[in-house]
Amino acid sequence: MNEPVVYLNDGFVPASRAHLNIFDLGIVLGATVTEMTRTFRHEPFRLDEHVRRLLRSCRYVGFELELDHDGLVECTRSLIETNSKLIGPEQDLGVVHFVTPGENRIYAGSSGSPVRLKPTLCIHSFPLPFSVWRPFFRQGAHVVTPSIRHVPPQCVDPKTKNRSRLHYWLADRQTQAVDPAATSLLLDLDGNLTECSGANFVVVENDTIYTPTSRNILEGVSLVTLREMAPGLGLDWVEKDLQPYDAVNAGEAWLTSTPYCLAPCTRINNTPIGDGRPGPLFGRAMEAWSRRVGMDILAQIENTD
Repeated sequence: MNEPVVYLNDGFVPASRAHLNIFDLGIVLGATVTEMTRTFRHEPFRLDEHVRRLLRSCRYVGFELELDHDGLVECTRSLIETNSKLIGPEQDLGVVHFVTPGENRIYAGSSGSPVRLKPTLCIHSFPLPFSVWRPFFRQGAHVVTPSIRHVPPQCVDPKTKNRSRLHYWLADRQTQAVDPAATSLLLDLDGNLTECSGANFVVVENDTIYTPTSRNILEGVSLVTLREMAPGLGLDWVEKDLQPYDAVNAGEAWLTSTPYCLAPCTRINNTPIGDGRPGPLFGRAMEAWSRRVGMDILAQIENTD
């Protein structure tokens, strides 16, 4: 087989044959929970944690999967083994899980076709496009705080990773009007920093990493990894409400995300953070992360498309 495989509902199919029904509630309502894992040297990083969080999200929203934790891990590892044969040894995969409630009974039933009322489960992968994130490491990321606000935790608990993200689409339109290369960093209703659409945001000042409170953000697996590494870097860890003022006055700021692990953020709303360049603590943190996964992460980002 010369194309990737996808796990869809009951088994593996070639990617070209993996399709969702137009009546699926993931499309009709945007009702989807999701996870993304990446590989290092074709081995998944913290897959167990991602699968456990996916199952917690499913429990929270009431999706009952037929596969349990071990079944999901086995299917994911099988998919990675197969699809890794189609990429070079210097490349790695992003692996996506998503689950929807199944099909809308009224829409699908009126079409005369069989209705799938069980949850739709999909696992697929793609080669990580490191060139997309390369500018973050050459000049640093620029975050912009648009007027679109973060979904309040009273509406959807942010511990549930989901794809109901029209607000991020709207936020990105505002952000990219300021800077086409910028990333949206949403504020909550009180003006506190929360998170980006695919990354957590932290500031670093006086040997302390400050992160928005877990009540307001998805605690990303990469954020947890950074927290675990902090003591070894001589850095304390504090959760607190943060405002743009705190980012502007920080020594450094970072994004944490599964595909690129950690990236320097050097501007917020066109205002430099620190001296406007990636800082020395970022370099130390990335070296520690590279040691943890057994490869030079920055070299891969710089040299692999």
